[in-house]
Amino acid sequence: MSERHLKVWPRNQPRHLTVAETDLFYNVEVSARRYPRKPFLVFYDTLITFARFREEAERLAGCLQQDCGVQRGDRVLLFTQNSPQFVLAYYAILRANAVVVPVNPMNLTLELRHYVSDSGARVAFVTQELFERMRPLLRAGGGAEDGLDHVIVGAYSDYLEVSTDLTVPETIAEPRRAIEGEGVLLWSDALRLARQPGPIEVGPDDLCVMPYTSGTTGQPKGCMHTHRSVMYQTLATGQWTDVKSDSVALAVLPLFHVTGMQSSMNIPLYNGNTVILLPRWDRQAAAQCIQRYKVSSWPCIPTMVVDFLANPDLAAFDLSSLVRIGGGGAAMPAAVAQRLQAMGLNYIEGYGLSETIAATHINPAEHARKQCLGIPIMDVDARVVDPATLAALAPGEIGEIVIHGPQLFNGYWRNPQADRECFVQIDGKRFFRTGDLARMDDDGFFFMVDRLKRMINASGFKVWPAEVESLMYQHPAIQEACVIAARDAHRGETVKALVVLRNPERGRVTHQAVIDWCRQHMAAYKAPRIVEFVDSLPKSGTGKILWRSLQEQERSRQG
Repeated sequence: MSERHLKVWPRNQPRHLTVAETDLFYNVEVSARRYPRKPFLVFYDTLITFARFREEAERLAGCLQQDCGVQRGDRVLLFTQNSPQFVLAYYAILRANAVVVPVNPMNLTLELRHYVSDSGARVAFVTQELFERMRPLLRAGGGAEDGLDHVIVGAYSDYLEVSTDLTVPETIAEPRRAIEGEGVLLWSDALRLARQPGPIEVGPDDLCVMPYTSGTTGQPKGCMHTHRSVMYQTLATGQWTDVKSDSVALAVLPLFHVTGMQSSMNIPLYNGNTVILLPRWDRQAAAQCIQRYKVSSWPCIPTMVVDFLANPDLAAFDLSSLVRIGGGGAAMPAAVAQRLQAMGLNYIEGYGLSETIAATHINPAEHARKQCLGIPIMDVDARVVDPATLAALAPGEIGEIVIHGPQLFNGYWRNPQADRECFVQIDGKRFFRTGDLARMDDDGFFFMVDRLKRMINASGFKVWPAEVESLMYQHPAIQEACVIAARDAHRGETVKALVVLRNPERGRVTHQAVIDWCRQHMAAYKAPRIVEFVDSLPKSGTGKILWRSLQEQERSRQG
């Protein structure tokens, strides 16, 4: 283990943390006891106190157990935008001794089917604007045998209890609809039943949350995290960032993703912070909320900051309360970082993965460097190794990042082959192979160079080409497809598909028709924005498509 980074180690931080031997819901109980009347969630000026949050989460947990048959260890899907429903359902699932399976609300029915089937979930939380995507997966509605038995449907407008001058999107303001059907229960009815849950039966080593991540194999894989791994990351990042109990956080990063889940939900709950929820990014609403609620902490990605600073009305807002801004997903452009510094703000960059439930590296505030992943935080052993031999490399040499630490996941859900490919033993420790290529400097800072794994980073969203290809092969006119990254001035990278059409369809199917089909069958950020028809795709002697060659050609063509 390298100790180079200890020379820049924050003076107020220990190198080791002792984490409480509790389940994650215990944090709800503690904060509700400490701050019963303090607002935990603020949703378009509606306040939800810690005491109310605990009460509603427990009612929902009782409904899961008594009306939906959820038992210890069952997986429950959570499919909503950022909202009180997301946070309440997340902790209700934990209180019911079950496992949260958070799903990107941009996913469509074809994608959702895999999450339901693979996780074995029989129950899901969903909001009404997304319900029609999930309805075909209900067994009572003719869905597959491995479909859902129960769906609890919420309306965001249930938590719009006061008038507000903030602009509320139509899907958020939509009144509650009378959605009916066998296996369908309205959120409002679930609360009205006032069921009380049974005792908490899970401990630190039980499964807690299972975010899905994709990879070279195409289909998303569930990352098995325990209460212990999530609790460790919650405490470690919260302590490193030194967020105080009366800090106010702006939650605009998606909560289904581990960065938003931790920085905008689990850590604030543990600390007793107030969280200002926005369902989606809106630069005007973000500025209004920072001014109105004296937001002090804003976890975000660089594309949000770029758009925020481009707001012509920005100077009209009082942003003086904001003291911490940071995140990851992509490097912060130097010019944008300089504009933030002119406002007295230093964007703190970090690095993490779904497999580590967010950050393993963060820049120390006193020695923060730009376009830098940071240094390993407490108890994390991170190395740059030769991808072929796993031998440690010297500073300045480019290799693969491997990670060992308490926040590391247990493995991929029911996928031992993927486990064998991603875990290695080094010096008697179990390390995770990230697939990210980086270099470490003489002071122990990590700098991203490239990706060993095949992944596209579009505005901070990770797009796995194999998954997109797998979906595209279901198009009746497509014979072969290869997905690569193309440069994009705004998104950084965007998705491009090289497509071989079946002979009868050549000259009949248009590029736009393929793009439109993709948008109808996969999340918008995954759908190719560029489609190029080709007569054939280059292949290896074993018949594998040479995607790397096509990617290199694209980069060369774009200079």
